[in-house]
Amino acid sequence: MKIATPEQMRNIDAKAIDGLGIPGLTLMEHAGRGVVAVIEQVAGDINGRRFAVVCGKGNNGGDGFVVSRLLREKGARAKTFLLGRREEVSGDAKVNMERFASMGGGVTELTEDNISGELAPVLNRTAFVVDAIYGTGFTGTASGVAARAIELINSSEAQVFSVDVPSGLDCGTARTEGPCVRAHATATLALLKKGLVFFPGRKYAGDIFLVDIGIPDKCVEEENIQLTLMDNRLAREWFPRREPDAHKGDCGKIAVVGGSVGLTGAVALCSMAAMRTGAGLVTAAVPNSLNDILEAKMTEAMTRPLLETSERTISLGAKDAVLNLMGACDVLAFGPGLSRNAESAQLARTIVPYTSKPTVLDADGLNAFVGHTDLFSRAGRCLIITPHVVEMSRLSGQDPSDIENDRVSAARSFSEKFGIVVLLKGAPTVIAHPDGETYVNPTGNAGLASGGSGDVLTGIIAGLLGQRVSPVRAAVLGAYLHGLAADMAKEGLGEEGMIAGDLVELIPEAIWCLRKNGASSVVRVREIEK
Repeated sequence: MKIATPEQMRNIDAKAIDGLGIPGLTLMEHAGRGVVAVIEQVAGDINGRRFAVVCGKGNNGGDGFVVSRLLREKGARAKTFLLGRREEVSGDAKVNMERFASMGGGVTELTEDNISGELAPVLNRTAFVVDAIYGTGFTGTASGVAARAIELINSSEAQVFSVDVPSGLDCGTARTEGPCVRAHATATLALLKKGLVFFPGRKYAGDIFLVDIGIPDKCVEEENIQLTLMDNRLAREWFPRREPDAHKGDCGKIAVVGGSVGLTGAVALCSMAAMRTGAGLVTAAVPNSLNDILEAKMTEAMTRPLLETSERTISLGAKDAVLNLMGACDVLAFGPGLSRNAESAQLARTIVPYTSKPTVLDADGLNAFVGHTDLFSRAGRCLIITPHVVEMSRLSGQDPSDIENDRVSAARSFSEKFGIVVLLKGAPTVIAHPDGETYVNPTGNAGLASGGSGDVLTGIIAGLLGQRVSPVRAAVLGAYLHGLAADMAKEGLGEEGMIAGDLVELIPEAIWCLRKNGASSVVRVREIEK
């Protein structure tokens, strides 16, 4: 499912209206019908029920006038408001305002002088509010009568439906500089919008419905949108299937290299996650003195003791043993529990950039490359790195707040610069490919803010790589399954109670759910046809 910016939506609208000659009024009519369909899907029978429709002076308000007309046609009791004067409305919005008025629909003009007396009493006795104040072109801060309207809507007990985006939200940045409507549901038009997917905008959107307004696929395809929301259809399509005569050697041989005193759990979680994802053989390579601990912690995975430092971390002298192990394996997962020991870090820099095997680099394996990111260019597209925001900041030199403010650009620019796959963990996780194609993962919840969850993700990705899933698809699908397992854990344990080990145990169920029923997610987008 493609995710558009405001500029891309303007271009797509122009292609449809100016390029193909589709009347703007037709698109607006489809938009209004789609919004009403969303209202009926959520609220049920609307005959006789009270609505307040709050319209701005632009095209979003024009959509609102269509909604008002259609609500009245269906027997609803709709009270319609305009933020401004009627003579200030123009274009298609004016046509729909006059069409609504011609069927007996009254439009109450709101100013700063009368808004409290006119809008507030209606909101107090209505069941539903339609927010059609601002559209995707809004930037800056809502002020004046619009700001007051938003405040009144948010303070009411009515169920709020936003048209396209919650008013007050900057759809290009997902930020809110001032008051913003808190919608129960958003009927977004034609394409999913960036501001609805990323935080803090995501918190204002409520349930998201995608409304088909009749824009031809050709107009969207010509825009070459490179931001995609991962969904059930893609996940099912990408997940590998085993041949009935498969044996363990066909399902991927994974080498997990890491571990240090106090951090053996990271290697165990990563190794078991790879196996639960379908890997045929997993070997955990750890410092010699920790090998017995791993033997006790894991039954199904194999272990390989390595030369260690005095701090009980992997020694640089283990290089040949690691290379020999990698020669017998298909995939390398490097870094879980590695520690920041200087020798262990040097080993990472000696091994990871020079292997031709698909590799996942995580945790202290990433920290080993701070100040040495030029080595990533040697690894190429077989390397997946999985930093969180702070790790990304160390690697890139960007301020963490700048990364968080534009997760897509941060992941995409680093990926393109070094030619590697970047999985930037967070809410939401973003996965970037060197060609610019970028994915947003919709699954997962705050329960993932727990030690070891990243090690599980690394193991899932490694397990998928071992089953010959391409690096970028393994990263995207891995994040999706990881988040789905967390969503299942939340249902049974709550966000506070889940731990990384719960995710490992739920991976098989997540895969089963994916194949049979599809997944629920933080960003639930239901499609409404025109």
